[in-house]
Amino acid sequence: MAATYRSPGRVNLIGEHTDYNDGFVMPVAIDRHTIVTVEPRSDRRLVVRSRAYDEQVVLDLDALGHGLTGHWSDYVRGVAAVLERSCHRLGGAELTIDGDIPLGAGLSSSASLEVAVGLALLGAVGIAIDKTALALVCQRAEHEFAGTRCGVMDQFVACHARPGHALLLDTRSLAVEWLPLPESVALVVCNTMVRHALAANAYNDRRADCEAGVNAIAARIRGVHALRDVTPAMLEANRDALPDRIFRRCRHVVTENGRVLQAADALRRGDLAAFGELMAASHRSLRDDYEVSCPELDAMVECADSCGLAGVHGTRMTGGGFGGCTISLVDNGLVHEFRDALAKQYRERTGITPDIYVCVPSQAGAVCPR
Repeated sequence: MAATYRSPGRVNLIGEHTDYNDGFVMPVAIDRHTIVTVEPRSDRRLVVRSRAYDEQVVLDLDALGHGLTGHWSDYVRGVAAVLERSCHRLGGAELTIDGDIPLGAGLSSSASLEVAVGLALLGAVGIAIDKTALALVCQRAEHEFAGTRCGVMDQFVACHARPGHALLLDTRSLAVEWLPLPESVALVVCNTMVRHALAANAYNDRRADCEAGVNAIAARIRGVHALRDVTPAMLEANRDALPDRIFRRCRHVVTENGRVLQAADALRRGDLAAFGELMAASHRSLRDDYEVSCPELDAMVECADSCGLAGVHGTRMTGGGFGGCTISLVDNGLVHEFRDALAKQYRERTGITPDIYVCVPSQAGAVCPR
């Protein structure tokens, strides 16, 4: 019998490139999803159809292989392979993949696909799995089969999100706090229309830079295992041990962890002005220290800031960078005015017409009701 599963995309309010450094993040699941319909087969084959790519592939569960090919089906193959290696015996299935998350926009279409596929494959054979375990399976699949050494944020929020809430996640302990978002504000996601490619070397290079910084500091200070363990004072005191590029990469992560915790406090107090200031500081740090922004992202942030609307509380790039989207917190009553002004200014500056989405904080991946 066929069943349908869906898994959300996400937008990250603050806490970028901290998750693979054992740090803190604050993502929100959005009301754009990957949809996977599954129907069991009697053999050990996966027949996978993608509506986005208008393509079908056939995978053999007994010969999934290792490593990446660069094809979109690597995500499906990876999730199936890691589940099988984790002692979850899967069965053959017909999988049809659809959805409305824009590809390459930095809204975590890959993690959404991984989680939806994982739920579908497990559901088809009646296997229950802890949602955190599923998130870790999907993260491992992305490492091994897509080539991106991502943190666990995207998969985790796809598995654990709650409607109306941001998720404050400690990526070391996996402790979670769900923070209610004010009903008075909307999440406005602005797509620069510049596709990003997280599997490109630039993303993995940033992780390598962070690891180099940790190794240099750990050689001097006991108990340092990740940038999570480094304070701003410790980083400054060891600046002489770090090349300038490595120092700046580390400075972004160390200060971003602090911004996430400050942002959580601001959200608990309902202080959107303070939250917005932290978003702006995050973008500057990503642009200048981590160097993962691009001219179009910077232009979108500058256009949002120059709209002159008091109800636009903050804007920053969101996601891994090198293209993709910005996120703005905007009072509900100003959303239409903000969208029109932002699109006009961005088009005048870049010649590009952006896609702008007003998103609702959504729920975690699950089976769709019949």
